Formats: sequence, C-alpha cells, structure tokens
Amino acid sequence: MSHVGSGPEPAKRMLRREFLTVRSRLTADDVQETAAALAARALELPELAHARTVAAYVSVGSEPGTLALLDALRARGVRVLLPALLPDNDLDWGAYAGEGSLARVQHGGKMALLEPAGERLGADAVRDADVVLLPGLAVDARGMRLGRGGGSYDRVLARLERAGADPALVVLLYDTEVVERVPEEAHDRPVHAVVTPSGVRRFR
Repeated sequence: MSHVGSGPEPAKRMLRREFLTVRSRLTADDVQETAAALAARALELPELAHARTVAAYVSVGSEPGTLALLDALRARGVRVLLPALLPDNDLDWGAYAGEGSLARVQHGGKMALLEPAGERLGADAVRDADVVLLPGLAVDARGMRLGRGGGSYDRVLARLERAGADPALVVLLYDTEVVERVPEEAHDRPVHAVVTPSGVRRFR
C-alpha cells in the first residue's frame, strides 16, 4: 500500500494543477497561433501522411488547438474519428464531417466538450485507426504521457492492446510541456511521438 500523499497519483494531481495553471494564462491569440503551428508540424509526420483513419479529438479551452489539423486531415481524404464521452468515462466514436458536425455537450460538472453529432460507431471503432492523437498535459523524455486523470484514454490504449492493434500514438502539446520525467503507474503506456509548435520528438 502506498502512504497517503505519496506515490504516483498525488504527484500526478499536483503536476496536473501546475500545467493547467500555465495553460489558463494563455490568450485566445496564443492558442490560435499555436494551433496553426501544431497543424503544420503534425502534417509533416510520415505516420499521418500514410494514414487512412486517424482517431483524434477536438481541443477545448486552452488545450493545444486541433481543429486546423482535423480540417487539414479531412481535406486530404483521411477519415477522422472523434470521441464522445460515455457516462462511465469510456469513449464512443463518431466521424468528423467538418466544424458544423460538432455538438457542444456538457458532462455533469466537467467542462463542455465538442463531440461528433452524427452516428455513433461504438467503442471498438478506434481499432481501425492508423494513428491515435492523444490529449495530454505533459510528456517526458521516455514518452510517458500525463493525462487529465479521467482514465478515458487508458481504456482506449488497453482496448488497442487487447485487439493487437498498433497505431502510432501521438500527443499534441505546447513546447513547455515536454519535461524530463512525469510520474507513472503500471498501466501507463508510452506514446511514440510528441508534436509541439516547434517540432516533433520521437520515442520509438
């Protein structure tokens, strides 16, 4: 048993607060500029160049912006899947058909999310993805990702592993969120690459 206040989980909670505080200071212009740079960097990834299906997400608030990237992928003819949060924190998926196909959904006390308004494809739809773009708050020198703590993407990664699927796992972050080390737990899986406005870093 870990002592109360020690171990990876409290350390993760503290780090999450720190990264979220820094993000909360960003202006809308900061987020907009970063989104364009992120899209340009991500589109240079060979994994995305060859992908037929990409599982992604719609950024909200001060998260590194993803809409420019989603639209660019769609323009290339890539099938883009977006998550819809289920009551148990698992993710269902729907196809992205442009910004007009998104609905703002309020989940209890959590922040409102932009989700695909169309047909739900089921939790297993993510197994078709060649690339999975993961949200996060930080990634370390080993590729370990610090998520928001809801566990939704831990389930996605476990589902991919069970199915023997091996998509490229890519996290989109700000430059300051690539750090030396984040706390990890036994179920945490490293990502393959991080994309920031200034470039791409690979871990495998």
